[in-house]
This record gives sequence, C-alpha cells and structure tokens, in this order.
Amino acid sequence: MSVTVRIPTPLRKLTAGADEVSIEGANVGAMIDNLEAAHPGLKERLCDDTGEIRRFVNIYVNDEDVRFMGGRNAELKDGDELSIVPAIAGGI
Repeated sequence: MSVTVRIPTPLRKLTAGADEVSIEGANVGAMIDNLEAAHPGLKERLCDDTGEIRRFVNIYVNDEDVRFMGGRNAELKDGDELSIVPAIAGGI
C-alpha cells in the first residue's frame, strides 16, 4: 500500500526538505519502519524505546488519530494520507 506522509517542519531535515513522502506499508507500524529505511532517524523521533508511538507525537490517517484505530496496528489502504503532528505545549 502506498500512502502519502505529511512531514512536519521540524522533521524535514531528515527528508531532504520534503514536506510529503510516499511510503509503502500495510499498517502504521510497517509504514514507520519503511519511513525509517528511506529516511534514517525518523523512527527514533516518532517511537519510544519499546517501538510505540511517542505520546507527544500524533499521527493521523485521513484525519483520524491512529491511537483510536489500533496504534501501530492501524491498517492502511492505498492512497491514505498520514499526517505527523508533534504535540505543542505551553501556555500562560
């Protein structure tokens, strides 16, 4: 399954400046592994030491949070669009 992954600005240095990349993967976990193979360094920024998606990283498949779709096991379809959104903290 080929999916489009939108890359946030802070991670674009790992994708040679690309804001979108096409990656194969039957599920989110496979997509992350393939993303790492194509762009080394991304997985450690997306996943913790156990391989789970970091809690301050949000990944959406077609505007749905993967945490509510099975996390790394969330299935992907050809043509899906994934967005990686780092959490923003702060306030007054």
